[in-house]
Amino acid sequence: MSGLPHYANWVNGKYSSPTSDHIIVSNPATEESIATVDATSQEAVNSIIKESLSNFRNGTWSIADATIRFNVLVKAAALLRSRMEEFVSLEVSQTGRPVQEMKAQLARIPEWLEYFASLSRTYEGSVTPFKGPVINTLTRSPIGVVAQITPWNHPLLIAIKKIGVALAAGNTVVVKPSELAPISVLKLGELFKEAGLPDGTLQIISGYGRDTGKFLCQNPSLARIDLTGGLLTYKAIAPIASQNMIPITAELGGKAPVCIFPNMEVTEAVRAALFASFIASGQTCVTGSRLLVHADIYDEFVLEMVKRTTALRLGDPTDPTTQIGAVINQAAVDRCAAFVSHAVEEGGKLLCGGDSPDRKGFFFKPTLIETDGKSNLFCNEVFGPVIAVVKCASEEEIIELANGTSFALGASVWTRDFAQAHRVAEQIDAGILWINGHHLNDPSSPWGGFRESGMGKENGREAYESYTKVKSTVINYGVPPAWFDAPGEQARYG
Repeated sequence: MSGLPHYANWVNGKYSSPTSDHIIVSNPATEESIATVDATSQEAVNSIIKESLSNFRNGTWSIADATIRFNVLVKAAALLRSRMEEFVSLEVSQTGRPVQEMKAQLARIPEWLEYFASLSRTYEGSVTPFKGPVINTLTRSPIGVVAQITPWNHPLLIAIKKIGVALAAGNTVVVKPSELAPISVLKLGELFKEAGLPDGTLQIISGYGRDTGKFLCQNPSLARIDLTGGLLTYKAIAPIASQNMIPITAELGGKAPVCIFPNMEVTEAVRAALFASFIASGQTCVTGSRLLVHADIYDEFVLEMVKRTTALRLGDPTDPTTQIGAVINQAAVDRCAAFVSHAVEEGGKLLCGGDSPDRKGFFFKPTLIETDGKSNLFCNEVFGPVIAVVKCASEEEIIELANGTSFALGASVWTRDFAQAHRVAEQIDAGILWINGHHLNDPSSPWGGFRESGMGKENGREAYESYTKVKSTVINYGVPPAWFDAPGEQARYG
């Protein structure tokens, strides 16, 4: 489309020539086209991976001293901070999320680069308690060329989480951001180059998930696939990856319960639920999409929650006073509306919201629906601001319902009873469990779920180690190889 800026793939340290096929990127708050990006072909993907493999095997990054990796990643973090205003603007325009929300989130993103830089510099090998006069050292090295598929809801945050840890471990990275919000990720290439990252160590390519994403993940030369997306995407990738014996880290969907107990002040409980449920217009994998409220405070809670929800300021994401921005596209609007319709058909009570405001852009009003633990809304992910509210008679029922879906990513427990907090937390099956908090994240804290919410971890030592391979070196300094000479007490097998 003429007149729009074009963001080409970042390959081997520069922006490549634009592909013949382009993808239009739109602003969901205005429905206006804001840029075009490449639609990368299978031939181009395979060529990039081949070059990346050569870069890994022959390049300097995979064998670079940890101090070099540390310096590059720390400088990249500093550069990102210095250009934060530009990246905030890009995130707002391509996601439709409120500017104040994006400022708060992006301000912390450089910490991920600094954390993994430090981990790379300070990570220590180990010596096992091997029996006898033997020393057994365990050392880690990078695994190779890794593919990373990142989503549209947190474009920069999730890309940096994945890129930072993979580079810190010494790997070569090929990233494919979502075609719905790719611009900020494509801009990272020149930033890392300026930080001193060798050309060809970070490749960033655009394209539809069904095409370019598939082409990338089916290449047998990959050492790992790291995916944040939906279960259907994982199911499309996993069979091919298994044939090629490529491990997958998969951060998939969620249906996070917000467990509210009667010793909480109602106003505080409502504030907690509002933040858990409606940040990012409910478009996060750990959105507090199931409010499990104890019967003793349920009526008072619902009254205040509806009042506060209807007062949330929905509108222009560039306005600092806006609290609720857009959803990503018309399909998201339609999905939200379908969940509302289905919930009401099943007997759910619409408490507030339930439709789109009369304005341009892809918006959906923050919505609360009173329902039960067997409804479609309760069991399935909306990925939008449509929240199930359930009245629970006891602590035992809250725990049962919290574990009552196929997802197990995040959950929060809100109580002033210390013993109850620990008791309930121990019984809820979730990879991330917050007590009196929600959406709290840190580069040192493992992030990932169980069951249909995925496998493997982002963040922390667990993520770093998943991007390395372990070598066990056994050094014998006292066991003679005498089995066939004089079998006896000194001979050892195993």
